[in-house]
Amino acid sequence: MNSRVMSNPSPMDSRPVTVKEEFINEETHKMEQILPQPMEQCHVEKQKSQLPAELEADKLEEDDIPYLTSTTFFDVVLAKSHVHPTYHFQLPVKIVRELPNTALSVVLRYNRTNWNVGYVGNCNNPRFDSKWRKFVVDNDLEVGDACVFELMERSDTNIRFKVHILRGELPPELQAAIDSRGTEDDPIELD
Repeated sequence: MNSRVMSNPSPMDSRPVTVKEEFINEETHKMEQILPQPMEQCHVEKQKSQLPAELEADKLEEDDIPYLTSTTFFDVVLAKSHVHPTYHFQLPVKIVRELPNTALSVVLRYNRTNWNVGYVGNCNNPRFDSKWRKFVVDNDLEVGDACVFELMERSDTNIRFKVHILRGELPPELQAAIDSRGTEDDPIELD
C-alpha cells in the first residue's frame, strides 16, 4: 500500500501527515472522511489534552472560568434591602473573619468590568458602603437574584472579589404552579 505525505489540515500544527493512498480522494487530493468527526476536531482535542493544565488556564480570560477558582467565597440571595433604597449590604460573618478590621476600598469584578465599593469593616456590622448601589443598578440586580462573591485578593490595603450573578428567574412550569398557588390537594412538585 502506498503512502503520501500531505500538509496537515489543521492550521494549529504545521507537521506533515502521512496518509495511506487508498484514503485520498484523487479529485481533490484531500483526505476522505474516515473518522466519525473531522480531523481538525480530533487534533484540537488531542492538542488540548497534551497541554499542561497551567498553560490552558493561563490562556483563559479570568472571567471565562465558569467555576470557583478560590476556596474563600460567600453567597447571598438578594433581598429588598440589598437592591432598593437603602441599598444596605451587610457581609456575613463567614467572610468578615477573612477581612481586615478597617475601612478600605473593595473591587467587585463582574463581566470584565470593575466597580469600586467601600468596605466598612471597623464597625459592629461590617458592610459595603453606598457605592454598592452603583453595582446593583449597573447590573440590573433584583430581589431573588443570587450573587457569589469569590475572594480573589485580600491585604491590609486592598480587597478584590470576583462576582458571579445568578438571575432569580424560575422555570415557567414552576412559576405557573406558584401563580396557581399550589394547594394541599394539588401541591407544587419539583423534579
